[in-house]
Amino acid sequence: MAMTITQTKLEEIKAKNPVIKDIMNFKNVFWINKSKPKFEDAKIDAKFSYADIKDAEDRLERFAPFIEKKFPETANTRGIIESGISEISKFKKELEATYDVTIDGSLMLKRDDTLPIAGTIKARGAIYEVLKHAETLALEEGLLESKDVNYEIFASEAFTKFFSDYNITVGTTGNLGISVGIMGAALGFEVIVHMSIEAKQWKKDLLRSHGVNVIEHNTNFTKAVENGRKQSNENPKSYFVDDEHSVDLFLGYTVAGNRLKQQLDEKGILVDADHPLFVYLPCGIGGSPGGITFGLKHVYGDNVHCFFAEPAHMPSMLLGLETNEFDQVSIYDFDIDGKTGMDGLAVPRTSGFVSQLMSHFFDGGYTLQEKEAKSLLTKLIDIENIPLEPAALAGVPGAAHLFGTTEGKSYLEENDLTDKMKNATHIAWATGGSMVPKDDMEEFYNQGKNL
Repeated sequence: MAMTITQTKLEEIKAKNPVIKDIMNFKNVFWINKSKPKFEDAKIDAKFSYADIKDAEDRLERFAPFIEKKFPETANTRGIIESGISEISKFKKELEATYDVTIDGSLMLKRDDTLPIAGTIKARGAIYEVLKHAETLALEEGLLESKDVNYEIFASEAFTKFFSDYNITVGTTGNLGISVGIMGAALGFEVIVHMSIEAKQWKKDLLRSHGVNVIEHNTNFTKAVENGRKQSNENPKSYFVDDEHSVDLFLGYTVAGNRLKQQLDEKGILVDADHPLFVYLPCGIGGSPGGITFGLKHVYGDNVHCFFAEPAHMPSMLLGLETNEFDQVSIYDFDIDGKTGMDGLAVPRTSGFVSQLMSHFFDGGYTLQEKEAKSLLTKLIDIENIPLEPAALAGVPGAAHLFGTTEGKSYLEENDLTDKMKNATHIAWATGGSMVPKDDMEEFYNQGKNL
């Protein structure tokens, strides 16, 4: 793959950033965002505000009757797509033993692997973007008279027929396409999903079972997105869900902040200066961890500490932020091979829009090895009976990396948190798993068992 920066520029970057050498040698890195300002300062210059988060929340509330009508599995939440949180205290002990650390505070799992409809974190932002596009079209064409009507009307034959004249296209490694495809098809859109080489066969089969047109590419995520965007641009009635640049995708994820607060409140879990919250989020292109972090920061400010997690062989966000080049660098510029079984995180270049925004909000990030993800996947099944897909394990060892690295300990000391960690809550965001076929999950399980 051609370099996106010159050799001279690359050498300058390496000289200025000593950690780059460790990244290039596939070592685990725990990275602290030294340039992040306090939240009150960061939000002043942000492109979005709490009003944008509230707008997204209101839209999802409007669509709840439609979602409940089309997807009966959401009846218990009245059409709201949300997941629970589980304490995994037994697994916490396993992490402590595996990494030889003491993890102060409680450890919980945010169960986006069980999100209805699509079974992954992408059910948040991707479904939101499809719904917003449908609402916009219906309003523009006069089919929807106002936003005050019951949105169950979107399930009617008139709306389905109307949307059948329009196309939605997306490029993906898999999970984004599932969310876009299932919701787009449910509304009546023609949906085309461009799948990269990393995409699993079962995800392609699932989409096709919903009447989605899947186009397979023997190339990586970035190229699949480019091909999808090009095809979509040639059709005036096509809408492209752009994982790299989409504002709506990002804002759809932000609603997780208020929802998590409500869940923690219901469990009596306090978050304040003396009871810090740590969240560990698997990161591919950056939209979902970025959006969730943005939402959480608007709820808890500097009392929540958000870290993105990436495969050591696919650290695109880490490289973008550490070099301050954002989407202008690719992992291939640094001779990183991009080989990972965590297919949902298989993105060689981060989103410029998201990485630039989140350089003011992410507290840090870390990388993990393939064998870590495989081993943790197996152990989580054995100990907690929770099956996750490989990418969803990236956030699980976050607390162990925090307490077990010099950089992590320094972060706690510099932020006056060391003595408060007994009161801390750690949440690993489980991004997918419930829809993985039994045979595939058994294969994942055995890979970890055989290590």
